[in-house]
Amino acid sequence: MKKIINLFATIFLLGSFSIEAQNLVSIAKAEVLSKVSDNNTTIKISEQEFKKARADYRQTNAVFLPNITASHTGIATTNPLMAFGSKLNQEILTQNDFNPALLNNPSQIENYATKIEIQQPLINLDGFYQRKAAKSKMDALSLKTQRTTDYLVFEVDKAYMQLQLAYKAVDVLEKALEAANANKKLADNSFKQGYLQRADVLNVEVRVTEVQNQLQTAKSNVKNASNYLSFLMNDESYVIYKPIDSLSVSGFKLEDKMVSENRSDIKAMQLASKAYEAMNKSDKMAFLPTLNAFGNYQLFSDQVFKGDANGYLFGAQLSWNIFQGSKRFGKAQKSKAEFEKSKLEYKQYVSKSNLELNKAKRMLIDAENKLHLTTLALQQSEEALRIRTNRFKEGLEKTSDLLLVETQYAQKQLEYYQTIFEYNYAQAYLQFLTKE
Repeated sequence: MKKIINLFATIFLLGSFSIEAQNLVSIAKAEVLSKVSDNNTTIKISEQEFKKARADYRQTNAVFLPNITASHTGIATTNPLMAFGSKLNQEILTQNDFNPALLNNPSQIENYATKIEIQQPLINLDGFYQRKAAKSKMDALSLKTQRTTDYLVFEVDKAYMQLQLAYKAVDVLEKALEAANANKKLADNSFKQGYLQRADVLNVEVRVTEVQNQLQTAKSNVKNASNYLSFLMNDESYVIYKPIDSLSVSGFKLEDKMVSENRSDIKAMQLASKAYEAMNKSDKMAFLPTLNAFGNYQLFSDQVFKGDANGYLFGAQLSWNIFQGSKRFGKAQKSKAEFEKSKLEYKQYVSKSNLELNKAKRMLIDAENKLHLTTLALQQSEEALRIRTNRFKEGLEKTSDLLLVETQYAQKQLEYYQTIFEYNYAQAYLQFLTKE
C-alpha cells in the first residue's frame, strides 16, 4: 500500500513539473524593459497626469485669444418699450407708430435677433501669471513622468536580479538535495553493515527533509519573482519566467558621483516652486485693473433666421474690482505661504537625496567587502566539505560532522549569491540616484 501511495505521489509531482515546464518562458532584461515601457500602468497614469496638466495650460490661452459666441433669440411681446424697440431694431417704424395710443398699447410684435459677440482680453496681468504657473506645472509633470520611467528601469533591474537569485537558490538546493540523498544512501548501506547506528541514519533523513523544504521555498520564490515581473509588464498571464543570463558580478567604478540639480525629479521640484511663485504674483496682480475689448454684430427680423436689419457695437472696458471683503488679501497670503513652503520642500528634498547618495556609496563599499569575504568563505567551506566527505566514506568521520559541514557549504553558497545580488543592487541604486 505504501508503494502505491508513493507511486501516485511521484506521478503527481512529475505532472506538476511538466506543467511548470510548459509555462516556463525565457526572457531577457532588455525585453522586460521594452514591455514595461510600453505597458506599465504606473507610466500610463503618469502620462495621463501630464496630459491633464497640458490641458490646464491650454485653457490659459484664453488670456490672449478672444471669446466668440453666437445666439439666435425669438420673442413676442406687447410691452410698450420692448415693442417700440423691436420695431426700431427691425427698421420698420412708420409715422403711425408714434401715435400715443399705439405707443401706450401696442399690438403683439415678434422679434428674432441673431447676435455674434466677441470679447477680447487686452491687459490681464493676473491671467498672464496664471498661465506661467500652468506652464511650470506642465513641465514639472513631464519631468515627473521621466523620473517615473527611470525608477521603473531601476525596479526592473532589481526584479530581474531577484529572479536570477531565486534560480541560483534553486540550483544550490537541488545540488544539496542530491548530496543529501547520496549521503542517505551511503548511511543506509553503512547501517545495514553495522557501521552506523539508527540515530545517525535518522539525522541524515532529517537533513534530506530540511533541504526539500528549503527547495520548495526557493521554487516559490521563483514564482513570486516571475509574478512581480508580470505585474511590472502589465501581463496577466503570470507565466514562470527564466532569465536568459545568470546572476554574476557587475563591473562598476565608484567615482565621485554627486546628486545633480539636472536630475528630472529635482528639476520638477524647482518648476513646482516656480509655479507657486507665479501663482503668488498672480494673486498680487489681481489688485490691478483689467482692460478688455468687446464687440457684437446683430441681425433683426420679424421672421425666424432672417436678417432684414442689422447693427454693430464695439468698445473697451477698463474694470477694477477694488475690494472683495479682504478675500484677495487672504488669497495672496496663502499663495505666499505655499511658495515659501515649496522652497523649503525643495531644499529638504535635495538634502535627503544627498543623504541617500552617501548611504548608497557606503552600501556599495560594504557589499564589495562582503563579496570578498563570502568568496573566501565559500572556497574554504567547499574544501572542508570535500575533506569531510572523503573521510566519511572511509568511516573516519562522524555523521553529525559531515551534516554540519554540508549544511554550512549550502549556506555559504546562498550567502555568496545573496551578496552578489546586494552588490549589483547597490550599483543600480547608485546609478539611479546620480542619473541626470
